[in-house]
Amino acid sequence: MADDTVVPVPERDEGPPYRINPALTLGERDLLEGWLEFHRDTLRWKIEGLDDAQVKRRSVPPSTMSLLGLVRHMADVELNWFRRVLDGEQAPGIFWSDDNLEGEFDDVDDAVVADDVATWQGEIAKARALAATRSLDDTGIRRGEPCSLRWVYTHMIEEYARHNGHADLLRECIDGATGD
Repeated sequence: MADDTVVPVPERDEGPPYRINPALTLGERDLLEGWLEFHRDTLRWKIEGLDDAQVKRRSVPPSTMSLLGLVRHMADVELNWFRRVLDGEQAPGIFWSDDNLEGEFDDVDDAVVADDVATWQGEIAKARALAATRSLDDTGIRRGEPCSLRWVYTHMIEEYARHNGHADLLRECIDGATGD
């Protein structure tokens, strides 16, 4: 968050103490970053307290979606939007390839959950570092077109929010835990 912004005390919602609703009067950048962090923390919350088998548990056939698949997917999404689009890095997929487009979701049976979660957290750290050096108007290239950091933040919030809905249903099926 910008150093010159006065940040009101954030409002607490249900969930772990690190998951905080952004304050209602933040400026644009702080608000976008706050909501992105909220949604990153929501996915983290959805996997907490589960064993590896539970995190790998699939939803309903024929879907191969699992909580671990969502974590792996979001690691690749973080990499794509921040490292590839904004920074121009030619990075390969982490959990998928051209020969295995659904590897994020399909290849979880033999995955090491702690390693994959650490990879996701590492991509988040890289994304934060890349974004910290740019203004909201700075652009990268997506499919040959300029794409601003503002657009990336907004898209990432949407991406996490959509998948957190999936995660909420998966978690409820696993152990009955609910909460947005």
